[in-house]
Amino acid sequence: MNRKLTREVKIGNVTIGGNNPIAIQSMLNTSLDDIEANIEQTKRLYEAGCNISRVAIQGPKDIQLIPKIKEASPMPIVADIQYNHKLAIEAAYAGADKIRINPGNIGSDDRVKQVVDACKANNIPIRIGVNSGSLEKEVLAKYGYPSAEALVESAMYNISLLERYDFNNYVVAIKSTDVKRTLDAYRLMSEKRDCPLHLGVTEAGTAHMGLVKSAVALGSLLADGIGDTMRVSLTADPIEEVYAAKDILRSIGRLPNSPVFISCPTCGRTRVDLMGMANQIETALKNCQKNIKVAVMGCVVNGPGEAKDADIGIAGGIPNCQIFKKGEIIATVPHEKAVEVLLAEVEKL
Repeated sequence: MNRKLTREVKIGNVTIGGNNPIAIQSMLNTSLDDIEANIEQTKRLYEAGCNISRVAIQGPKDIQLIPKIKEASPMPIVADIQYNHKLAIEAAYAGADKIRINPGNIGSDDRVKQVVDACKANNIPIRIGVNSGSLEKEVLAKYGYPSAEALVESAMYNISLLERYDFNNYVVAIKSTDVKRTLDAYRLMSEKRDCPLHLGVTEAGTAHMGLVKSAVALGSLLADGIGDTMRVSLTADPIEEVYAAKDILRSIGRLPNSPVFISCPTCGRTRVDLMGMANQIETALKNCQKNIKVAVMGCVVNGPGEAKDADIGIAGGIPNCQIFKKGEIIATVPHEKAVEVLLAEVEKL
């Protein structure tokens, strides 16, 4: 799977682009008035495997969140700004590791220059955030709807506003609510610039449907070698966004130091609670940092045979289950002990 090499951009202590790992992002959703809640959620996101977090900055009083969050977490913090160039400038000087803004939405060229100057002075990048609901009126009038071409034209316009002031330290996101439009837009954008791309489907939906749409769109782009950082946007706890992103990356071999988990779909030969076993083991492996393959199979037909390349696995049976490594049975245990024994073997690997 070849990956398109983009230029590197440093966001705090995380570098994206080039050959760097694809960074997982999420956004805080606790009340902006509750500093402690924002700090606590940032810590939870980091522990779940998030690499970069983002906080909405609605007014001057919210600027205080930036240094407070940075003080409590090793994870870079991005200030999400809508329209207000003064808040972008304040956030840059308050310690934000990146500013998310649409340069075309903040007014005059002079305002854009002021934001650029602030980001240059603090050596932080700008994320150009274009999505289907925020296109410039002229672009929308030209295309009639937020097509992939319209999204890319908007992104190119916003890029030109930054490059006019010799600013190339930017990342681009061009999100649509439509999966195919998202795919088309990112593929087209990838051909035009070597800047890092932040992948996502905007307003994707609930934990179920949002994950499905994001997996199709982001997984396809990553398989094409496109994308340097990503957020799975879900109407759910942001922790679920992080786990979803990890699972998408894991499924295509883009998540370093992470196990691959497989399990069979069950059939009439299954005589154990395979669904319960599989869910228990998958949950236990969420934060495992080993490059291993773990299999949970319903019977000996699908166990050491079909999953013989697994580093460790269970083959269900009554009264006993078999534990196997690389197709070789290493233990026979009661099914109620199978999960415990397998996890103990994982620890040894």
